[in-house]
Amino acid sequence: MKDILTAPFMTELVRTMTNMYAHGWDERNGGNVSVLLEEAALSPYLNPQAVIRTLPTGFEAPELDGRYFLVTGTGKYFKNVQYDPAKDLGIVRLAKGGAQAELLWGFSDGGRFTSEFPAHMMSHVSRLRVDPLNKVILHCHPANLLAMTFVHALDEKAFTRSLWQMCSECVIVFPEGVNVLPWMLCGTNEIGEATAKKMETARLVVWAQHGIYGAGKDLDETFGLIETAEKAAEIYMKIAHLPRLNTISDEGLTRLAEHYGVKVRDGYLNL
Repeated sequence: MKDILTAPFMTELVRTMTNMYAHGWDERNGGNVSVLLEEAALSPYLNPQAVIRTLPTGFEAPELDGRYFLVTGTGKYFKNVQYDPAKDLGIVRLAKGGAQAELLWGFSDGGRFTSEFPAHMMSHVSRLRVDPLNKVILHCHPANLLAMTFVHALDEKAFTRSLWQMCSECVIVFPEGVNVLPWMLCGTNEIGEATAKKMETARLVVWAQHGIYGAGKDLDETFGLIETAEKAAEIYMKIAHLPRLNTISDEGLTRLAEHYGVKVRDGYLNL
């Protein structure tokens, strides 16, 4: 077997998590990531039949039965993952309709997957229905998006438009907009189900006074998606208290979408 720490999916996740911590998005043990892996990508690095132990998941997801996930551990600090990935990360295979996770690698200190594991898996189900290429769910706590949820209406259309108007790339990067949930208790199936529902229509879901969930086909796309929204929120928070003399008009947003060949969410532009 090859050294799993050299696997592209492993080195990319470690690099991404280190970068997320450096951005200030994942203080302490805040945030979590899950990546859907194919057995063909795993088999050179581990024996899929060698189960270390089983863990109850507390939910059911028949659509994910037999699927493999690289996932962050509960209570693990993002800043430390680069030094001991085998302790802070794990690879699991869902079984028994998603009610059980079979640990195949990682969590070497006896740990388990993130408390947001159900929310991640529910969002994976939603995104795979929309786009089978969406294989990453990323949750973090970007400061400016959090700040924006304290001072901006949580109406999804209004929130999206405010972000789109902050810089030209926004409507190109997330033309479907941003969905928003009011504050809810985290680490529960309730918020997982609500997030999964929102994931049916957008790859970004803001948790008010908490953070954001992003989905994408790979770690680069998902990281960039959140990075773009957070940059827009930073600009918004810098100018929200000032008189606005200029902005990107709805006509301008339409021209951007047409030029770059993206479909803007229906009803979000006033034309």
